[in-house]
Amino acid sequence: MIKICFVCLGNICRSPMAEFIMKDLIVKNNMINSFYITSKATSYEEIGNSIYPPAKEKLMEKKIFFDNKKKASRLEKEDLNKFDYIIGMEEKNITNIKRILNSNDEQKIFRLLDYSNNPRDISDPWYTNDFEKAYNDIYEGCKSLLDFFIENNIV
Repeated sequence: MIKICFVCLGNICRSPMAEFIMKDLIVKNNMINSFYITSKATSYEEIGNSIYPPAKEKLMEKKIFFDNKKKASRLEKEDLNKFDYIIGMEEKNITNIKRILNSNDEQKIFRLLDYSNNPRDISDPWYTNDFEKAYNDIYEGCKSLLDFFIENNIV
């Protein structure tokens, strides 16, 4: 089983969107038993809060199931050993992930869109209010990540 943790600053927009988009892709590809997917934050700012309403609205609009009970939680040092892949949304997340985990593990820590044909950061819709762009970028990253697993016979 491949264990993935998606990470962003607060765990209320991008990383939960990635969590539920990836879960949707896995279900649609009949791979549900091959993955464990979750998401976490690098900050304490939103701990215990639900997914941000505009992120929920975007997931609903795209017909992506999400767990309404999802609450923001923070990445902890122990998570380095719990997950096979720890995937940030932007370079700033990667820096914070490495600091929290006290690790530079190039086999586990990645930026989501580095799996795509157009590597880049996913801008934070909390600040841009562009949830459509965030959704499209996250979907592109999740699809590329799943394709990577399939093409490399990891699943």
